[in-house]
Amino acid sequence: MSRKYSQLKASFAIARASFLAMFRSPTSVVFSLLFPIIFILVFGELVDPGALSIKVGVSPLCDTASPVYKAIMSVHIVSPQTDMSEAAMTEALQKGKITAILNIKNDNGGFLIPHFLVELETSNSSINKLPLLQSIIKQSVDGVNEKLFPKNFSAAKISVTTIPGRAYKQIDFILPGQLGFSLLMAGVFSSAFLLFSLRQSLVLKRFFATPITRFYLILGELLSRLFFQVVGFIIMVLLGYFLFQFTLVNGLLTFLEMLLFSVFGLIIFMGIGFVISSIIENESSIAPVANTITLPQILLCGLFFPIEGYPAWLQSFCKILPLTYLVDGLRKIAFEGTHIWQMPTQSLGLCCWTIISCIVTVKVFRWE
Repeated sequence: MSRKYSQLKASFAIARASFLAMFRSPTSVVFSLLFPIIFILVFGELVDPGALSIKVGVSPLCDTASPVYKAIMSVHIVSPQTDMSEAAMTEALQKGKITAILNIKNDNGGFLIPHFLVELETSNSSINKLPLLQSIIKQSVDGVNEKLFPKNFSAAKISVTTIPGRAYKQIDFILPGQLGFSLLMAGVFSSAFLLFSLRQSLVLKRFFATPITRFYLILGELLSRLFFQVVGFIIMVLLGYFLFQFTLVNGLLTFLEMLLFSVFGLIIFMGIGFVISSIIENESSIAPVANTITLPQILLCGLFFPIEGYPAWLQSFCKILPLTYLVDGLRKIAFEGTHIWQMPTQSLGLCCWTIISCIVTVKVFRWE
């Protein structure tokens, strides 16, 4: 008695074979795992751009024992350059390598009350940081004045209250972007090339002769990429967590929610890859078409820098792209501890793109 054909078993068999084939493919490993890991390591080691540093050359004649000098140097973003000659400092100033040359003189003229003259030599090459340096010096002098003359009249007093909060590190911005980059490249490029190759080699035509339906064939390919991306996802998150203290607010629960949220992105990008492979007749045309779709998303979806710096009209376009929904959602889950159901914009946006991607994929899918 013949057994009933199992579509699900056939789908799992395709998933297993495709999964093994991806690990043997240098392209899949490089774009889906190696490149994102390299980006994480490189950007994780970079100094946080929010930690501004102002390099100030200190003149050999500067009174470094004065309270004004000590107050200025107590500001953590001021970096004194004390190992340079006057000629070297002048050259560095002209090239914009330092913001100014500082010289503090005691000019109290023998009076009991100390008084100092703060001289700054600067150039047009460092004009962007000069106002901030002048503000720091003014605040430092005001602080010294308040210590020496606490009874002086003041029109106002500043009170600062600090509340506890998590430190937002650069890796908290970079790693979710690289997870999105990995899903995008694996979904679009890997799926497009693989499906085109199967069609060209008539493997899909042989599948057509079997009882398996196109839905279960696509499901098998989806599962293989899902397993592959889970491996990459675990490697990248653990790398960021243990090496660069990537924030996972709720620990394992946050990790699982990020993984679940990423599945929607993978389905969307795989669908795009399937559509490309179905409408392109020439293998040499796949890469240009795929790049036309992926490159704008890489540049516009906040993978490497925030989209808030773009013009308002461009931000409106960026916010409806699927990669933007994915990366924004991953950042909210990881750092803010937001659950998937608590961010309707990102969740509904990905769901809409997932439905569109699935419908178009099934409509345009060709066996040969």
